[in-house]
Amino acid sequence: MRIVLFGQAAFGRDVLKALRDAGEEVVAVSTPRQGARPDPLFEAATEAKLPVIETPSLRQEGPFQQYLALKPDLLVFAFVTDIVRKRVLDAAPMGAIQYHPSLLPLHRGRTAMNWAIIAGRTQTGLTIFWVDEGIDTGPILLRREVEIGPEDTVGSLYFDRLYPMGVEALVEATRMVREGTAPRIPQDHQQATYEAPCGPEHAKVDWHHHGVNVFNLIRGCDPQPGASSVVGGRGVRLFDARFQPGAPGEAPGTVMAIVDSRAEIAAIGGTITVGRVQPDDGRKVTASEVLHVGEVLERPA
Repeated sequence: MRIVLFGQAAFGRDVLKALRDAGEEVVAVSTPRQGARPDPLFEAATEAKLPVIETPSLRQEGPFQQYLALKPDLLVFAFVTDIVRKRVLDAAPMGAIQYHPSLLPLHRGRTAMNWAIIAGRTQTGLTIFWVDEGIDTGPILLRREVEIGPEDTVGSLYFDRLYPMGVEALVEATRMVREGTAPRIPQDHQQATYEAPCGPEHAKVDWHHHGVNVFNLIRGCDPQPGASSVVGGRGVRLFDARFQPGAPGEAPGTVMAIVDSRAEIAAIGGTITVGRVQPDDGRKVTASEVLHVGEVLERPA
């Protein structure tokens, strides 16, 4: 079974290695257009002496014909952000399978992990699905569930669990396709949710929302895009948050104390402590280097 791997970054690199270690026949790699710094998957494919085609170039006839000459049977998508056209999908008779870090049909879209945490969910997972022309709408091949811990961030959820599980799941799914045991379970589209990419416009902290919601927003935007607030007229992004229920006795957004370099901030229904902040014009530092007792954080305009 001839496989073309589409992907990028460390995740794509690790999927390539895992597929090859499992004895799968990866005949080429497709990655985004290269910038000044080579992509890890591009570097790994080059080292393995595999042909590499830039994914956007497949819209052009020359690169597309080079791709057809590879005679792919199956396409494996590992962290694909480019739009792959139907004729590229149709060239692989066994189809294309893709990793997505949510339990589809929930949280379709590019930042599924962010929105699962922001929504306050205690469970999520990953899905390997068959690619069609929609956005994360194809039939499900397999799913794996994971718990979202009370202090999980996008970073911890991804790197500690969904990243390694995703590599293993793509290898398992590829084997199932090769052996002819891979199911195609239709998604229940009536249960589907879709969110736009989580960007700075979604990350503004409103201190007049309940503290639990503020806490979920901060950790759901950690490390990117970073939940934002304003203190003393300058913007800051907040990271490494914890929440303690209670009645702080101060107006929401007030810095009540600095303890062990962490800032304790009053919220509705409790206290949020923040370990690190990043001023708009600087790097991440401990909260005590930027926030001071008595200051009040506000929502950005």
